[in-house]
Amino acid sequence: MIQLGFHGKRTIVGLALGAVAWGSQAHAQWPQWGGPKRDFQTSSKGIAESWPEAGPKRIWERALGEGYSSIIADGTRLFTMYRNGDDEIIVALKADTGATEWEHKYNAPAFEKMETRFGKGPNSTPTIEGDLIYTLGVAGTLHCLNKNTGKPVWSHDLIKEYKAKPPEFGFSTSGLAYKGSFILPVGGEGYGVAAFSLADGKLLWHKHDFINVYSSPIVIQVDNEDQIALLVADKVVGIDPKTGDQLWSEPLENQFKTNISTPVWGPDRVLYVSTGIAGSRGLKFSKSGGKTVVEQVWKNDKMQVSQGNALRVGDFFYGSSAGMGPAFVSAVHAKTGELAFQERGFAKANMLYADGKFLILDEEGVLAIGTVGDKAFKVHSRVSLLKPKAWTIPTLVDNRLYLRDQKNIMALSLGIAN
Repeated sequence: MIQLGFHGKRTIVGLALGAVAWGSQAHAQWPQWGGPKRDFQTSSKGIAESWPEAGPKRIWERALGEGYSSIIADGTRLFTMYRNGDDEIIVALKADTGATEWEHKYNAPAFEKMETRFGKGPNSTPTIEGDLIYTLGVAGTLHCLNKNTGKPVWSHDLIKEYKAKPPEFGFSTSGLAYKGSFILPVGGEGYGVAAFSLADGKLLWHKHDFINVYSSPIVIQVDNEDQIALLVADKVVGIDPKTGDQLWSEPLENQFKTNISTPVWGPDRVLYVSTGIAGSRGLKFSKSGGKTVVEQVWKNDKMQVSQGNALRVGDFFYGSSAGMGPAFVSAVHAKTGELAFQERGFAKANMLYADGKFLILDEEGVLAIGTVGDKAFKVHSRVSLLKPKAWTIPTLVDNRLYLRDQKNIMALSLGIAN
């Protein structure tokens, strides 16, 4: 999912847009929101530490259209979504040239009472699983398409079929492809979370009354048990992916009942969750008597990741801390929650990590590359490439970076030889 920042009439809202799959997706280059492991990191090597003043080499650039859906990549194709009038369009592009390979268009006007001042989406990022691609439109149309042809396999209208209650700014979360099922926060009475068969779209289970869900789920493992961690309006919950049963819950409250940023799981079983109002939490997990025990091991009110993503590198969680005020590139210690540093110089931003380097794209369209030194973030190069609001998180495949704003999409080469 990109994560979007909105200064709304009642709230600061970000749309956490994304999707994650489990299993065969490991073969795709960037198959989901957050990359191969849904942690906003890749194993790419050979990325240059700095660029010329004009920025990295541009491989191609072309017009696209409105939308915050980020770009996924599989083989020689890229996939994303955009809007043209009242139509949403799922598009496959040639990775080498940006040329359109196929499009699937469908009517998707804003639903009643949808807040559209920052656009009408689409907001969610597609998910690849095998030869199929799964997408969620801003007005609640769930599609499964053949990724090679763009032909529909199955679809659902979440509002008409399940009386889903959409968030104010439209559907933004992306589902989780997990062992034959597509798990999706739908929203509303009895459909807070639901699971659909990947193959035919059959509804497998639906439970809970969660509403206002912008964040997207991730898989965590507690004593070798798979669980789904998901931020909802006023808490973070753990769900059994096989049944939908709730396994645990921890409060994460703010005055707007809006939690956005994707949670981040660490190898030490610390789950990082954050909101732009109430700050960040470190939650530690264990098992006792067959039940999951959750302990809040730290709280940091100054680390407020509202609409951007966070990531875990080594002993620290990193993110763009903004909240209601200025933005800082920030880091907190995973064990203690102690603030390691806060660096000015960027608007609200998303970030990736690869080859020992951080790639940062802020909402003003500034792209930068840097490294973390002794309690500080060092910028090596920066360049303005996109137009505001650049809320779509970049996609990195090998040494190629894909970016988009509300009008254009481009491919950059980050290799050392450029």
